[in-house]
Amino acid sequence: MTEILKNKIAFITGATAGIGLATAEKFAKHAYNLIICGRRKEKLEEIAENLRRLNNIKVLAVCMDVRNNEDVQNQINNLPEDWKKIDILVNNAGLAVGLNALQDGIIEDWERMIDTNIKGLLFVSKAIMPLMIENGKGHIINIGSIAGREIYPNGNVYCGTKAAVQSITYGMRMDLLKHGIKVTLIEPGAVETEFSVVRFKGDQERADNVYKGFKPLCGSDIADAIYYVTSLPPHVNINDMLIMPTAQAAAGLIDKKL
Repeated sequence: MTEILKNKIAFITGATAGIGLATAEKFAKHAYNLIICGRRKEKLEEIAENLRRLNNIKVLAVCMDVRNNEDVQNQINNLPEDWKKIDILVNNAGLAVGLNALQDGIIEDWERMIDTNIKGLLFVSKAIMPLMIENGKGHIINIGSIAGREIYPNGNVYCGTKAAVQSITYGMRMDLLKHGIKVTLIEPGAVETEFSVVRFKGDQERADNVYKGFKPLCGSDIADAIYYVTSLPPHVNINDMLIMPTAQAAAGLIDKKL
């Protein structure tokens, strides 16, 4: 017999670091039960245990790669029945890899970004949207980027994937309208997480230099915004939210006091 879950449920991808981890911590503090997803099983289990201990909630750790549709479908289809009553989906998993001119681009980097940022979001959404429709409620938050609105030099493919997230979000909102399911796009500017370390393939010094000379956003800033949009009355939806640090005016314009 499955246990009866009384609290709301939030499903968060990319929950082992950065915005995803901060979002899990934010929803945990507001008594949500959590399904946290990521590829690093040991890290995921450690985070799940900490969230349970500190917040007295239920946490289900799901180790999966959003790029693998078969894995995604299997994991979500095999959730215990009570855990399928998902109230919030945060499609956070995403990354940038490399910073090359298009003609010098590395195909493997392109595929990794496209598979994670676009296909991963689609695979997870495709598995969870029918559950929300069946439950008659839900809210999907897709994490885009200022890069989806404004292109910057050498951002090419990454910017393209985030522009796709914007278009997919708008289409998703239209398709789910008749089911009463909310869809929100949140587009951060410069956020200091593992983002630049991943982009520069482990070059910590180069990653640190991205944020020198100004105060960037942090994961909890975006988590606060994600929670806010989910806390509004049923008749209110925030369609889009663009969030940047005060020192940033555009994708490639940051006032650095160096």
